[in-house]
Amino acid sequence: MPRVTLKNILSKKNHTETLVLSLINEMNAQLIITDEKNIYLCGKVEASARYEHPVKLQDEIIGWVKGDEKSVHVASLLTLLVQKEFERKNLGNEVLTLYQEVNMVFNFSDKLAQAIEPVSIAQIAVDEAMHLINSVSAVVVLWDEASKQLQIPATAGEELFNKKNLARHADVLLKIGLSGQSEIMSDLTALRDAEIIDSKVQSIVYAALKVKHRIMGAIILAGDEPMQYAASDLKFLITLALQSSSAIESALLYEKNIREAREREEAMRRVYEVTAKFVPYEFIGSLGHKFITEVKLGDQVEKNVTVLFTDIRDYTSLSEQMTPEENFQFVSSYNERMGPIIRNHNGFINQYLGDAIMALFPESAEASLTAAIEMQQNIYAFNAVQKTKNLPTIKMGIGMHTGSLIMGITGDKDRLDATTISDTVNTASRIESLTKHYKASILLSEITLQQIQHPENFHLRYLGKVQVKGRHSSIGIYECFDSDDEEQLINKKETLKLFNEGIHHYLNKSFTGAIKCFLSVTEINPEDNTAQFFLDHSMHCLQKGVSENWSGVVEMTNK
Repeated sequence: MPRVTLKNILSKKNHTETLVLSLINEMNAQLIITDEKNIYLCGKVEASARYEHPVKLQDEIIGWVKGDEKSVHVASLLTLLVQKEFERKNLGNEVLTLYQEVNMVFNFSDKLAQAIEPVSIAQIAVDEAMHLINSVSAVVVLWDEASKQLQIPATAGEELFNKKNLARHADVLLKIGLSGQSEIMSDLTALRDAEIIDSKVQSIVYAALKVKHRIMGAIILAGDEPMQYAASDLKFLITLALQSSSAIESALLYEKNIREAREREEAMRRVYEVTAKFVPYEFIGSLGHKFITEVKLGDQVEKNVTVLFTDIRDYTSLSEQMTPEENFQFVSSYNERMGPIIRNHNGFINQYLGDAIMALFPESAEASLTAAIEMQQNIYAFNAVQKTKNLPTIKMGIGMHTGSLIMGITGDKDRLDATTISDTVNTASRIESLTKHYKASILLSEITLQQIQHPENFHLRYLGKVQVKGRHSSIGIYECFDSDDEEQLINKKETLKLFNEGIHHYLNKSFTGAIKCFLSVTEINPEDNTAQFFLDHSMHCLQKGVSENWSGVVEMTNK
């Protein structure tokens, strides 16, 4: 196999040198790269060799990266590239060796060339033996080292060998073909006593199947006449056995390599499948990669997405009633319900946060809201089952916000983590927490609503503006009540005009008008907790008064 050198890695034809130089410039590093003999390859000649870091391949130094403290990163990158090139060439060498082994099978003879399976080769061998050596029956026996049993892959002619007894009496065969000897048998007593051969058999000739010093098995021919075989038959059978042995050995090796390759492929496939469950494929794809093995520290991309947060209300109190195992089972069951709904609407789970979920919807804010509605409806169905079992029911709040965020790979060289960093994430989390404040199930920001192409397909109520913790500007908040049960949905639609009038009065400090509207709403729909919230708050503002600069913006000082 050609030697892997750092000079070859940095050759201009594979663009690695351009990549490395671009990286050096991006890092504003003063570096020089040499081979193991300190011959210049690339970099900045004037760089001071304050630090020296070797580039190694299998503990052998094949080059150096010299310069400032950033040289270690370039050395690590080059070491990785060298290792990948070595593995690629090594794999190519393995494939070439495998091809040569298979090619040997095809070139043993015209007939052996037609088969690459041990059973097929054994059958060709026994058929050829029957054709060239006058016999009435023939059998091939192989010793399976793994199972420690005899196998009979091929027979020909009349059925004069008892396969069952043949496989059972390995001890008898150890005295003939499996001993490594080849001969013409005149005394068939041992075979008759073990009921291996039919009474019609009068003579036997066998040749060992062996490769080097390993005995694989034997080809055994039977004749119906005494002294049927001559030395020339034995000599030919030995030659045939040697050819067959090599072909069978190569076929077995080929099968083993193919099986191991498939096992490696299957193992890698399972690794990818399992890894995708920890780091979503959508996340990897957003970084411009197909497989997680391609990601590297520092990969990042900025995307405009809708971030959705869910949280189980009062989960702390609920969890106190359960054992740790019951807690785990409960959260697992909850996540199993929510995860598929998010994926079905082209979102993906960024994090499972105990009793909470953070999901990203890169394509559509509308899909995020539709998913939220279905998730709430699923919880209602879950609660219906819980009630029949006299088990506690749960409530869930969902909040969402749309904006840009950074998706990337952070950590260090030994521990990577897929993460998202953005004020959008924090805002979405705060909006979810507002569901407790407003006694609502689903809340979305005005920015998210503006990204929905068909808002008329949803039932929404404006709740005013909120200044969440960590933000200097306020944002409009809307409640979506499409996930409410049928009775609530009808009542909220019926009172929507009154509710909106109440919000208008409330935000304009006309608390008397607001109280009148919200009171009418709650009389029609006593279960409208959000309307009750604004009724209570309007009464409080009317009684206590508000400042001159009061604008109705709610300041959330905590999550």
